[in-house]
Amino acid sequence: MSLIDWDVAVNTGIRLVRPGPQVDLADARQAVAQLRDLSVAAQGHVREFTGMEPLEPAGPAVIVDRPGWIKANVDGFRVVLEPIIDRLSSSRLSSSAAGSITTAVGSRVTGVQLGAILSYLAGRVLGQYELFLPPDPDGSAPTGRLTLVAPNIVHAERELDVDPDDFRLWVCLHEETHRTQFTSTPWLRPYVQEQMQEMLLASSTDAGDLLNRVRAAGEAVADAVRGGEGNLVEAFQSPEQSEILERITAVMTLAEGHGDYVMDAVGPEVVPSVAEIRRRFQRRREGANRLDKVLRQLLGIDLKMKQYEEGAKFVRTVVAQVGMADFNRVWESPETLPTMQEIRDPDSWIRRVLSPAAGIEAPGPEANGQLPPRPDPPESPPEE
Repeated sequence: MSLIDWDVAVNTGIRLVRPGPQVDLADARQAVAQLRDLSVAAQGHVREFTGMEPLEPAGPAVIVDRPGWIKANVDGFRVVLEPIIDRLSSSRLSSSAAGSITTAVGSRVTGVQLGAILSYLAGRVLGQYELFLPPDPDGSAPTGRLTLVAPNIVHAERELDVDPDDFRLWVCLHEETHRTQFTSTPWLRPYVQEQMQEMLLASSTDAGDLLNRVRAAGEAVADAVRGGEGNLVEAFQSPEQSEILERITAVMTLAEGHGDYVMDAVGPEVVPSVAEIRRRFQRRREGANRLDKVLRQLLGIDLKMKQYEEGAKFVRTVVAQVGMADFNRVWESPETLPTMQEIRDPDSWIRRVLSPAAGIEAPGPEANGQLPPRPDPPESPPEE
């Protein structure tokens, strides 16, 4: 018995998702065709600016509506979760405590919960690079897929009152940056998948532990409603999972920040109104009604917005100090990825990764009239 009824998740999400903006057929077809063309044009802009060369052929983006985005993401969840569920079913979930939990919660209930979350997100996501896809018809492992959600892009450009051509290319630049990150770095996709699987396998099926996490989730909901920082993702983490999530968060913060940096840095030459689009888009990110803010907080969306800011600042700082070629050392291996501490202190990443090999000396705090920090004792863990 599966822990998640995938069909229920899809049906629930499609039933609950809000309809997209009203667009006549001719305009809809024009938007779809233009987004495909712009996704191809963005590939050249991103490659030229970043110096990164994809190792896989890349065609135009796949254009979907909101139900299509929900179906695609349920497929992605299945690819990631089903192998984990199978492994757990033959070990921990065979215990009576886990079995009773599965019976009590029910796969259909879990499917409804997943579908409800996806219905909320489906109205907000502009695009994504899908890392995890079902096998191709011939059984071969597929590469990733770039997806753009046409009704959400049209809705956003109308709401922001910006030039549609500029906005659509601007969005494509961000999403194509993600495709370039993963297609030019062969180890990155399996690394992310491995980290996600390790995090899921680190979950505990102890009934008492689960009860404590459910209570923590209830407190997180109450805290978010009161305007605090309650988060359901953090509520269901074990200490081991938190360590793994720190690594996942670091690489995704880098990826999202790099996407934001590239879309703006490329923008002035190919997107004339990029400055105005960024200003209005940032205001849109920050503005929301009360219910929307609570949901964003609970689902961790606010954390992702913080990732954009921290990641982009890291990229800007490193590129300004050492140039794009040396910045691209981040994509060499898992060891050259920045930690979250290094993302917040780019000079420490430069010292660790670049200085030993290239003789680059990052500016220390004394350059700003501050005393250098006292060195940590040997083998001491880094401070957060």
